[in-house]
Amino acid sequence: MLRRSWLAALLLLLPGSALCAADEARPPNIVFILADDLGMFELGCYGQKLIKTPNIDKLAEAGMKFTHFYSGCPVCAPSRCALMTGKHMGHTTIRDNKATPPEGQYPIRAEDVTITELLKAKGYATGAMGKWGLGMWDTTGSPLKHGFDLFYGYNCQSHAHTHYPKYIYRNDTRIELKDNDGKTGKQYTQDLFEVEALDFIEKSKAKPFFLYLPFTVPHVAVQVPDDSLAEYKGKLGDDPAYDGKKGYQPHPAPHAGYAAMVTRMDRTVGRVMDKLKELKLDENTLVI
Repeated sequence: MLRRSWLAALLLLLPGSALCAADEARPPNIVFILADDLGMFELGCYGQKLIKTPNIDKLAEAGMKFTHFYSGCPVCAPSRCALMTGKHMGHTTIRDNKATPPEGQYPIRAEDVTITELLKAKGYATGAMGKWGLGMWDTTGSPLKHGFDLFYGYNCQSHAHTHYPKYIYRNDTRIELKDNDGKTGKQYTQDLFEVEALDFIEKSKAKPFFLYLPFTVPHVAVQVPDDSLAEYKGKLGDDPAYDGKKGYQPHPAPHAGYAAMVTRMDRTVGRVMDKLKELKLDENTLVI
């Protein structure tokens, strides 16, 4: 029985397969977008009426919807391990959220093969912007040791509990975000990921690429720039303030804030699609 079902399906699209016989010189690009803690019914294409997601809805209308697709596990690190390796919980290296102080999670093994490694071996440029959570840079689980040319974002899941962190990583280099204090700031990571994603597409347009976008929104903390919050503030009925007692940042209007985070993430999806169309890559790119 195949344990790597989605990996196997993607590999059917690569050079040498029947599906790719018409264009051996240029196999399809792949963009995989992961929204952290997003509920299925929080998208318009699945019936949501209050939160606006026009770009994701457009993808669903022009493509297909998955109504029986589940994450590999109900918690973060093992579900990401299942996604990257194609293995279920009986076989994955990571089976719970286990931190490794001072920063990071228990790493996947050097011998764990990821979809990124398989695609890189086929000549793909590979990049990721968002949250990794499968091992720090100095461990066997570093994304740089599992096929990624570029990783920009949070390596550690706990670090990702703020969207205004004091620092972020580009590969194994720590980048200070001096305008942020963890609670608020000028550099919202979702926007930073968007800029990096568009730049990666531009720089990789001459060859096939795999772009993995494990966005942190809409996972708490509820934090979003005011220009997005304004669209929903006072419009979602009773919206009691969250006091932050469970360990995340407090927010005066968490329902409006959450909705705004989802819509801002949807805006990024739209801009990624616009970039693909601008470069005439949209007809040869699989977007999930």
